[in-house]
Amino acid sequence: MYLQMFNMIIREIESQDLSQLLHLYTYLHDNHMPDIDTDMEILWHKIVKDPSHHILIGLKDGRIISSCVLVIIPNLTHRQRPYALIENVITHPEYRGKGYATKILDYARGLAIADRCYKIMLLTGAKKESTLGFYERAGYNRNDKTAFIQWLNEPEFP
Repeated sequence: MYLQMFNMIIREIESQDLSQLLHLYTYLHDNHMPDIDTDMEILWHKIVKDPSHHILIGLKDGRIISSCVLVIIPNLTHRQRPYALIENVITHPEYRGKGYATKILDYARGLAIADRCYKIMLLTGAKKESTLGFYERAGYNRNDKTAFIQWLNEPEFP
């Protein structure tokens, strides 16, 4: 399924979109462009096949210009309704401030509602008030919960 608005097509990621998505991610926290090797291909196919893992993209003239990840998580509380987590919200710098990310987040919200989620959580490392204001205008608030993060370093993994 896809949606077209603002001359942008919004849809779920497809297998052939990996390279373009990774290029867009270079604008997210100064990520480097990784090699697409066998391990990357295995991970990519696992993500694409996971029905609870949605990578949403916005395309303009065949180019991925905006994206977010929505993960639906099964839950035993709240009448067994799942909850959703949004991560990796990014828009190419040339297209920022034009409403594209808002439309991607609206699309993600629609998917969460369709899956009967009772809430969506969005975490951001952004500190700029303009970015935080953007998320608030998109319907998120920073007052209801407190987020804690524990970073795990690679040497800790077996």
